[in-house]
Amino acid sequence: MTRFGRIVTAMVTPFNELGEVDYGVAAQLANHLADSGSDGLVVCGTTGESPTLTWDEEYQLFQVVKQAVAGRAKVLAGTGSNSTHEAVEATRKAAALGLDGALLVVPYYNKPPQEGLYEHFKAIAAAVPDLPIMLYNVPGRTGQNLQPETVARLADLPNIAAIKEASGSLEQASQIRRLTVPDFEIYCGDDALTLPMLAVGGVGVVSVASHLVGDRMQKMVQHFFEGRPQDAANIHGQLMPLFKALFLTANPIPIKAALRLKGWAVGSTRLPLPDVPADVERELKQVLTDLSLL
Repeated sequence: MTRFGRIVTAMVTPFNELGEVDYGVAAQLANHLADSGSDGLVVCGTTGESPTLTWDEEYQLFQVVKQAVAGRAKVLAGTGSNSTHEAVEATRKAAALGLDGALLVVPYYNKPPQEGLYEHFKAIAAAVPDLPIMLYNVPGRTGQNLQPETVARLADLPNIAAIKEASGSLEQASQIRRLTVPDFEIYCGDDALTLPMLAVGGVGVVSVASHLVGDRMQKMVQHFFEGRPQDAANIHGQLMPLFKALFLTANPIPIKAALRLKGWAVGSTRLPLPDVPADVERELKQVLTDLSLL
């Protein structure tokens, strides 16, 4: 068994017409996700629009989602920051709420060297010794790549348990698997690479598409681990148009549009992310129709 499950949904943050967090819809969505294939939920990650949320909004979301899923799914708090002090304080508060883990993104914008990245994550891990930590490497957003050798050093720390690897490189994922201790878990950070990443040692995915197809993705992963790779590949092939459509523009603009098409009152994205372009919405609608999701 994995620590956080196979399908971990990076949950959107619903907003009402005034642009305020809608905690009621957040609870309903979390409950729905736990019932439809998600083993875990990341709250206030990239897909949850963490850059435009206040810490107070985030702490309230952590509590609302934890209560909504009530042990049926793991809850990880997105508590990363490009300030080590801020990340330590946020992760301590999340740990005090009794969450199942924290997702910590590589510090963005200030581009620390590898030693700085190691010391950053080491300091956070030391501050919350009983909280499992998932590192989050997404160089396309942070401007800095967490190298496999640095991941391996961090994986030796007792509570650094996993990584969401979103570099897009299977070679890098393979290197991480080769260099880390066996119980360190690698999660794919890109829906379209989930199946190939399992083949090089991944255990699951932190997913956007699982808002819509969590059950199918769960089945795909199960087929792979049951020794039925062709059945897994068939599902992967069916879902590829959705994986592609959800990243036609900056995440989470398309997934929020797709959820609205399905009747979820999740609202728009907060600026600086604009609402979905009409052509993207048209394509999403077609893909959802083709997959019998509308």
